[in-house]
Amino acid sequence: MMIVPKDPVMLLSYVNTQLRDFYSSLADFCKAANIGENEILDKLASINYEYDEKKNRFV
Repeated sequence: MMIVPKDPVMLLSYVNTQLRDFYSSLADFCKAANIGENEILDKLASINYEYDEKKNRFV
């Protein structure tokens, strides 16, 4: 079971690292982490980041 950071800034770093190193999409990461995509999207939107599908990272 993955432990995903609750703090948005830490979450941003964690998710982008996971996407870069292990997962080809946000959907794949969320499935492996057993977390809803919208939960990640909403939390990172709160610090003005959005998922860029082409880059496979939050920008």
